[in-house]
Amino acid sequence: MRPAVLTGEHYMTGDVACAEGALAAGCLFFGGYPITPATEVAERMSHRLPEIGGTYIQMEDEIAAMASIVGASCAGAKSMTSTSGPGFSLMMENLGLAVITETPCVVVNVQRAGPSTGLPTQGAQGDMMQARWGSHGDYEIIAMAPASAQEIFYQTIDAFNLAEKYRTPVLIMTDEVIGHMSERVVIPDAREIKTIERVKAKGRKDRYRPYAAGDLGVPPMANAGDGYKVHVTGLTHDEMGYPAMTVEAQAAMMERLMGKIQNNRDDIIRYEEFMIEDADYIIVTYGVSARTGRAAVEEARAQGIKVGMLRLITVWPFAEEKIRDLASKAKGMVTVEINLGQVHLEVERCVAGRVPVKLVGHPGGTLISPDTVIHTIKQEFGV
Repeated sequence: MRPAVLTGEHYMTGDVACAEGALAAGCLFFGGYPITPATEVAERMSHRLPEIGGTYIQMEDEIAAMASIVGASCAGAKSMTSTSGPGFSLMMENLGLAVITETPCVVVNVQRAGPSTGLPTQGAQGDMMQARWGSHGDYEIIAMAPASAQEIFYQTIDAFNLAEKYRTPVLIMTDEVIGHMSERVVIPDAREIKTIERVKAKGRKDRYRPYAAGDLGVPPMANAGDGYKVHVTGLTHDEMGYPAMTVEAQAAMMERLMGKIQNNRDDIIRYEEFMIEDADYIIVTYGVSARTGRAAVEEARAQGIKVGMLRLITVWPFAEEKIRDLASKAKGMVTVEINLGQVHLEVERCVAGRVPVKLVGHPGGTLISPDTVIHTIKQEFGV
């Protein structure tokens, strides 16, 4: 019987590293439905969860898979699912349910080229706007993008910590290339892994208000079965969780739901700067495309062109203050992503015409070449 944390050096794929990160974070429930290129996450969890006393369930579809992790989390378990393309679309309604019921959980999207079934075995980053706006209504979401198998291990732990801290679903927006790429992954001793648990309800059980703001605007959470009175609904609700069909109740609920993410942006947003201090041109990128971006920066520097890179580790909420700051210092910016310009729209919005912004992207199926990025910088900015 193996432990939850497999301390040591391993050679594993991003999908497997993601599953191991979930176990290291304390995940004890996985509900999923197999789909390429995310199946290996579910497969690993199906082997490993029974070893540590956890539960793996293969559901009948992705709608049920998403519903199952919401239910498991309400019962107190850290829960996760994984999917891709069409499966991510099917999860959108229950993702919204997790948002409004403030149910912490982690959803992994191993992106592939779409729309529809698209290219099931080839990578893309075409679900980034769906991650932000895919469910209905206004809401805030946290979405992260790993750039290596090692990073997805730690990022999955981080995703669980953010989900528990802010009582919200967190998305890991990886892709087929990272998911299927085998790399060295170092898993530390379990005592070195910091995990966060949701703030639990305290006090008289008959006076518990499950949606009354606590620290950071996040309500303490009672597990189903703990004896607290808990009413869970997807309807607009008051602090007791009871349906409240008024404009005032909708405004109050939304202000807190949005505020607990927006007011804590500095704690949530992560990014990496690479050779950016003296850069004339800034590459903005994320996920597997950051590997292209880093190679392009190094080659451009070798050619005497001052290029730097901002890698978005947290894509949503968007690092708009950082983008605006960089736009005030650079001569031009380039968004590198494997789609036709989704995050690029956000970069353009934040730059707001201060400097020219160009897209290097395509609709998926292969990586972007660093040479293409350098060619674009030379051609578009007259370098």
